[in-house]
Amino acid sequence: MQRGEYETTHGVGYESLANAVVEQAAHDYRSAARVLAQTANDPDSISKSLRRYHALRGVKEIEGFFRSRWFGTLTAIDGKWLLHKLRRETRIKA
Repeated sequence: MQRGEYETTHGVGYESLANAVVEQAAHDYRSAARVLAQTANDPDSISKSLRRYHALRGVKEIEGFFRSRWFGTLTAIDGKWLLHKLRRETRIKA
C-alpha cells in the first residue's frame, strides 16, 4: 500500500468512527427520552425515580456533547440543529 492509499483508507476509517460516535449519541438521546416519557407519570416509584434521574442526566450530558467543540471536530453537522431535531422527535423541551 502506498502512502496516498494509506491516508485515504485511514481517513475513511476515522470518519466512520466519528460518524458512529455521533450516531450512538443520537441513539442514546432517544433511549433516554423514552425512559423519561415512560417514568413521567409515576414519580413515587423509587426504581422509576432512579431510572428517570439517570435518563435526565444522560440527556443533559448528550446535549452538552452536541454543543461541544469536540462534536464540531468530529462532524460538519451543526450540533444545535441536530439537538433541535432530536428534541422535536422526542418531544423534550429545552
